[in-house]
Amino acid sequence: MKKNHLFLAFFILISCSIFAQEMIKSTPSSEKNTDKFKQMYDLLATPNMYRTASGAPGPAYYQQRADYKIDVELDDKNTKLYGSETITYTNNAKESLDYLWVQLDQNQQSRKSLSPLVESNKTDPAVDVANFSRKYLEADFDGGFNIDYVKDASGKPMTYTINQTMMRIELPNLLKFGEKIAFSIKWNYLINNYTLDGGRSGYEHFDKDGNNLYILAQFYPRMAVYNDVEGWQNMQFWGSGEFALPFGNFEVNITVPADHILEATGTLQNRNEVFTPAQVARYAEAEKSFENPVIVVTQAEAEAAEKGFSDKKKTWKFKAENVRDFGISTSRKFIYDAMAVKTGKTVSMAISLYPKEGNPLWEQYSTRIIAHTLKSYSSYTFDYPYPKAISINARDQGMEYPMICWNYGRPDADGKYNDQTKYRMLGVICHEVG
Repeated sequence: MKKNHLFLAFFILISCSIFAQEMIKSTPSSEKNTDKFKQMYDLLATPNMYRTASGAPGPAYYQQRADYKIDVELDDKNTKLYGSETITYTNNAKESLDYLWVQLDQNQQSRKSLSPLVESNKTDPAVDVANFSRKYLEADFDGGFNIDYVKDASGKPMTYTINQTMMRIELPNLLKFGEKIAFSIKWNYLINNYTLDGGRSGYEHFDKDGNNLYILAQFYPRMAVYNDVEGWQNMQFWGSGEFALPFGNFEVNITVPADHILEATGTLQNRNEVFTPAQVARYAEAEKSFENPVIVVTQAEAEAAEKGFSDKKKTWKFKAENVRDFGISTSRKFIYDAMAVKTGKTVSMAISLYPKEGNPLWEQYSTRIIAHTLKSYSSYTFDYPYPKAISINARDQGMEYPMICWNYGRPDADGKYNDQTKYRMLGVICHEVG
């Protein structure tokens, strides 16, 4: 009997010991100490030459640089974008590079994309016939970059490999510390209707007048980040991630139908060529208006343009300094208003573009809430650093890029709206601009 008791005690002791060890193994380190005032030594990276103990950059800290010269043309009838670009990449890392990684985010829209395999989805309990057919019976939209070529500065083809949303370019020679390399890429892709196919970029179609409203982001092959922590950041883009990108200067020429109104990251270089004389004069007035927005492109002008479908073209030319990305929005439906905003010693333009379907809500509130956001955030942090902040009315969207963002919120077809619609719109603009 005594032996049985000893055996039972020994068995319980061993079992508890094994259980405790398994608990230790399965318990994440962040959950071992739940004290709100615990020290964070085990959570912070060890200080080194790249980052100090305070979190500030160390003496060896660096960032890579990518400068872009881009030409794009919109085929509105076929909802297709054609582009070519020259990237000048500067290696500021101490180590030499023998290849580069370039992001091809539009490939997430390709039929060959693996992104559906990582999506979580569910079938709606009630769905109409049209939506059921589109989602389960019709062929998926087939987007993604078509790469015509990748060439070096002398025009010689470069070897590259595409893996889903990433492209690796082999360098003919090592790119050493402080050296630059220039190369060019030519490409095109079908633009997705984001209201049907999803995404943070694409177009919205208006059945009543047959027009499209474009919000174009991730529209060009973009350099991936290289840093001292991970080396190349070449994780795939599955559709919902955010973006880390190297900073650089952009020169972008955007050719669209002549009756389109357009805004983009950067400073417009040829306003007199793309706006009418009356619109140029109104914009000059807006640059001096610090109290109320000035309508630069009126609703009457936008409604007239909706019926035109011009076959002629205009090229809008932009330059942006020291930004990490570039966004574009264009449509013949756009109403355009603007006002000046002073934050500290700087003056920036608050600008809104929206279709008539956004009124009266957008004309009354959008640019004013941009101005309020710039002043409020600047008072708590630093003066707004860019020459403008643009809010685009895009259905079901909420996403930001340097100087430009897409925001949801529209009244009913009769122009009426409730407080929820109004304040959700104000909130998303404040969030995306901020």
